[in-house]
Amino acid sequence: QVQLVESGGGLVQAGGSLRLSCAASGSIFSINAMGWYRQAPGKQRELVAAATSAGYTDYADSVKGRFTISRDNAKNTVYLQMNSLKPEDTDVYYCKAGVKEYRGSYYRDYWGQGTQVTVSS
Repeated sequence: QVQLVESGGGLVQAGGSLRLSCAASGSIFSINAMGWYRQAPGKQRELVAAATSAGYTDYADSVKGRFTISRDNAKNTVYLQMNSLKPEDTDVYYCKAGVKEYRGSYYRDYWGQGTQVTVSS
């Protein structure tokens, strides 16, 4: 059993900042990639940012220069620092981790519960 618990969402004015956190817990042997996705009502879920355990990162073009993903591998935690927020960043944000469990034979994707980010104009 693996759980991903997200925190840090909320309401912020345009130009403001939020920091999302996602902590994985449970029977975790290792985690390869962790990432953040967002999904607005009626729209496809899209990748916002991702990071490997070695520190390589990818970002959606729409957030480059504004968002920063980081990881604390010892704590199985990933963060998303969101600066210069825009109303179009309003979405539910989901954390994902590829997890190898102690009794597992391969990596499986686990998802957080989602956290609402609302940016007012």
